[in-house]
Amino acid sequence: MQPFALQEVKLSKGIFKNAQEVDLKYILSLNPDKLLAPYLIDAGLPLKAERYGNWESSGLDGHIGGHYLSALAMMYASTGNTEMKTRLQYMVGELASCQAKNGNGYVGGIPNGKVFWERIHNGDIDGSSFGLNNTWVPLYNIHKLFAGLRDAYQFADNQQAKQVLIGLGDWFAELIKPLSDEQIQQVLRTEHGGMNEVFADLFIITKDKKYLDIAQKISHRNLLNPLLAKQDKLTGLHANTQIPKVIGFEKIAKLTNNAEWSDAAQYFWKNVSQTRSVAFGGNSVREHFNPTNDFKKMLESNQGPETCNSFNMLRLSMALFLDKNDVSYLDFYERTLYNHILSSQHPEKGGFVYFTPIRPNHYRVYSQPNTSMWCCVGSGIENHTKYGELIYSHSDTDIFVNLFIPSTLNWQEKGIQLSQNTDFPYKNNSELVLKLAKPQTFSLNIRYPKWAESVKVMVNGKDQTINAKPSAYMSLSRNWKNGDKVSIEFEMKTHLEYLPDGSNWAAFVHGPIVLAAKTSTEDLKGLFADDSRMGHETKGKLFPINKAFALVDESKNYLSKLKQIDNLNFTLDSLHLQPFFELHDARYQMYFQTLKTSEFENQKALQKQQEDALLALEAQTIDKINCGEQQPEVDHQYKGEQSNSGYDDEKFWRNTRSYISYQLQNKNNAGKYLEISILDDFKAENLEISINGNAAEIFSTDDKNIRIKLPTSDNLLLKLSAKTKAPTPRFHQIRLLKQQIEK
Repeated sequence: MQPFALQEVKLSKGIFKNAQEVDLKYILSLNPDKLLAPYLIDAGLPLKAERYGNWESSGLDGHIGGHYLSALAMMYASTGNTEMKTRLQYMVGELASCQAKNGNGYVGGIPNGKVFWERIHNGDIDGSSFGLNNTWVPLYNIHKLFAGLRDAYQFADNQQAKQVLIGLGDWFAELIKPLSDEQIQQVLRTEHGGMNEVFADLFIITKDKKYLDIAQKISHRNLLNPLLAKQDKLTGLHANTQIPKVIGFEKIAKLTNNAEWSDAAQYFWKNVSQTRSVAFGGNSVREHFNPTNDFKKMLESNQGPETCNSFNMLRLSMALFLDKNDVSYLDFYERTLYNHILSSQHPEKGGFVYFTPIRPNHYRVYSQPNTSMWCCVGSGIENHTKYGELIYSHSDTDIFVNLFIPSTLNWQEKGIQLSQNTDFPYKNNSELVLKLAKPQTFSLNIRYPKWAESVKVMVNGKDQTINAKPSAYMSLSRNWKNGDKVSIEFEMKTHLEYLPDGSNWAAFVHGPIVLAAKTSTEDLKGLFADDSRMGHETKGKLFPINKAFALVDESKNYLSKLKQIDNLNFTLDSLHLQPFFELHDARYQMYFQTLKTSEFENQKALQKQQEDALLALEAQTIDKINCGEQQPEVDHQYKGEQSNSGYDDEKFWRNTRSYISYQLQNKNNAGKYLEISILDDFKAENLEISINGNAAEIFSTDDKNIRIKLPTSDNLLLKLSAKTKAPTPRFHQIRLLKQQIEK
């Protein structure tokens, strides 16, 4: 099974074409010179514009530039827009100048990059899940440049990008040459994107086996080994850190005929897609994999599944589909494409979504070109450039129709043009029209989707006998002539899809389309992001879950409450349910609790008690840090030495044998107390606490909480130090409170 090149598939009018055009405008609104600034700074070359703010000037400097290369290349391949090619050539040329100035093949935007990489080369390594020598995910950062240069070459045939890429790869090979396997694995504790994948790609491009050897050497064993043993060790791990590694495992497996590594990739995909993903295809809460048997924290959080995760799960799904020719990968791909990826961009104003909460009556935040430089903006500008990547695929002789998206395929090598005319999912049909220079014999294979109750196929108006089953292909083999038409009609039904933990929360899904209800437009604070460090997170209040809409009846009656207006619009009592990808600028409810009438009052009373306690605590909280979680720590300028982090008993933590520090914001001096919750007993003899350089005034302690009275200050630098070389307690959460909370 082979993909078609993006140049061979053009989108026609429809929701995906619109998303592509909106993305193109966003790409054009970004300033290449601002994106290049971190690279010029590092190379010591004059700036042409000041760099962007936010993540692009607070540690991840340059990462959007790598994504931008990929987006330009794929948008050019998909649309032929010449401005994309012009900008791509300019970006690559400037990066080549930086590489030439550095003189050793290196080019990067990482702050103080030369000093940082020299320490790594010398074996001076102090790493954690996201901080390597107190630098924010440097390998993840440079991976974006590797991937961008690869895409510039592979999608846009930019030969200069190939040379810069090879030079950068050779620099990295020299960088890690003195390191032992143990030291390399120590480096890989820190998020590093798909570094193993890009080195496998370098092998494909150059045929030089040294790159394939490096790809295997920089594959993270702490993730790989449990997958090889079919052990689920994913709970608590930072989700998007893991998925790109597995894409690399699968690519290496294919190149080396390593069935075990491929099995490991399939095991991971099945685990994440079937037991950790919600109805719209996304996974994770606060960026981490939650327990498979408990989605409660995801239901409560304003930080639901992260778009980057789905970006990478689609890449893994595509890789496994092409390798295994298993249509079940397409079922997941389609569900995630329509419901998460398509919904993650504002369809009119542009802007990309980081978190998609499933908390009832909550909302999403959209990026803005000049203020938002998050990871999900980087993957976001790529997401909508490449919708044509898997609509069709082919073998040596045959065509496979995988998705029902209006488009035209031009298989020039075979002299075949195939146009797909469809208004799916608004209408349950699609028409395929062939344009051939001469009659040809081949098989036209059309996917029979898992969600289709039945399928009717006609060729030139004549019914065809279909023997295929769902999640397979309907194969039409004949001598095709110019103008032949194939018509497909689907029967789509609505079902309730429960959360994978077996709880009583369910979403309405019509065919592959997730439905949701607009609930209000109240308090949409931060709907379009500002330039604050946490601009990607909603700032509006949490509405009590116990006041959310619920389905109360006998289970056999739940679906009958839904009344269909048209193909994708329904009423549910006072609610209007519509495709989630259409729902923007509002709070929404996607998941509904299902209760028998006899259970309703007791359940609501219990929920009210829990919600009142949670919301009361949040109302008293000025700032908080979830220790051991990537974004909360980065957002609070984490620094530390000899520190470890982990996840035990469904709680994240961090400790140290030296020190850790955080910067908290005490807006308007409203916070009066600091509460530090720990997972171990408090031992004063091995813990020193200071605030703004002064010893902290401990107000009270118990076995698991330390309470500190605060000085008057807007900025609070909290430092937690080990007095001896023994590890401190495991710190779980730090809260800045208006007043003391009684336990």
